[in-house]
Amino acid sequence: MEKTKHFKELVVWQKSHRFVLDIYKLTKQFPKEELFGLTSQLRRSAVSVPGNIAEGYRKRTIPDKAKFLNTAQGSLDESLYYLILAGDLEYADTKALQTDLEEIARMLNAYYTTINNQR
Repeated sequence: MEKTKHFKELVVWQKSHRFVLDIYKLTKQFPKEELFGLTSQLRRSAVSVPGNIAEGYRKRTIPDKAKFLNTAQGSLDESLYYLILAGDLEYADTKALQTDLEEIARMLNAYYTTINNQR
């Protein structure tokens, strides 16, 4: 069973939420012509991470929880690509955010493993 009472208590959720806030700050610097392109895509993929952690938290079955955590993992990889692209396009220095994302990925993988081992 979950030891926390609310998804907001999960450190992986807290760090991924902070990541989203940082992504919103970063993308404010992007060119205006990217508003409906890279800016939107990066924000959506980043928001999907804590969103799916939160949604999966209250699911009653292990497979349901795992499904949402797996979706969050996919969104992390998508976000990583968009950060690489933004860096390559020289819109911003994204190295620190890529490092943050890698830490979140490790934490999410550990959480996913813990949930799956409850089967």
